[in-house]
Amino acid sequence: MIGILGKIKYFILIAGMFTLIFLSRASAWAFTASSIQLNNYVRFEDAKSLDIPIGEMKYSPKNQNPLLAPLDPVRPVMPESSTIILFGSGLFGMLVSFVRRTYAVTKRILDILAGIIGLIVLSPLFLITSIIIKLGSKGPIFYNQIRVGKNGKAFLIYKFRTMRVDAEKETGPVWASENDKRFIPCAKFLRKAHIDEIPQFLNILKGDMSLIGPRPERPVFVEKFIREIPDYEKRLSVKPGLTGLAQVWNRYDETIDDVKKKVKYDILYIKKICLWTDLRIFFRTFRVVLTGEGAR
Repeated sequence: MIGILGKIKYFILIAGMFTLIFLSRASAWAFTASSIQLNNYVRFEDAKSLDIPIGEMKYSPKNQNPLLAPLDPVRPVMPESSTIILFGSGLFGMLVSFVRRTYAVTKRILDILAGIIGLIVLSPLFLITSIIIKLGSKGPIFYNQIRVGKNGKAFLIYKFRTMRVDAEKETGPVWASENDKRFIPCAKFLRKAHIDEIPQFLNILKGDMSLIGPRPERPVFVEKFIREIPDYEKRLSVKPGLTGLAQVWNRYDETIDDVKKKVKYDILYIKKICLWTDLRIFFRTFRVVLTGEGAR
């Protein structure tokens, strides 16, 4: 579905094309009105300089100068379709560039506001979760992990720790399963309610992430998926997000086929990216959080 900004873009483009046609007609009529005329006759010299075909010669009763026969009003010539298309494509390109710059600035402002509001509103939950993790297991409250962001730039993501400290000592980098033995007490609830993702509001404030966008992956998985999944690298053209189209419509990744499906959602989001799309994903996220859809 084309977003609100998209509709405005097409409206401005159409209005610009009609303006071009109007100005071309107006200039043609202005040229006609400015032609040197005398009692509906055009002087021979003027006709010759304007390269107007010479018709039947007559003499003016006033000065006996040779004049052309009365001419029909000069009809304005419509611009060629190629000219309109060329102008329209240039205007369209300018509008697209302007909308993208405006969208990027607006989205960044909204991300900062969302980060501040999110941390303030969820601060009680932030505190309670920290206490639960500290009492339920040994180790730090937070879990930091390297993820791949926009244009392949690595950054440190923040999460509440839901696994034991040495979770990958024996297995190496692997996906979490539904009843993973590496979970700490209450981990399943924290992950199902997506409470473990709350610290990522700090990543949003830092500018590493956006509120809406494809979920960031670990470098080891990114290298693997780029080799195995066509167009996977396209999802790296935008900032990763706390939530996204794939997260609210697709389930948690368990197989390579799940990742392929997620990539399709991510690429679709990038193609349809606009504030209206972000708003729809934002409101659907509430349903995912309340129902625990797609969580592990």
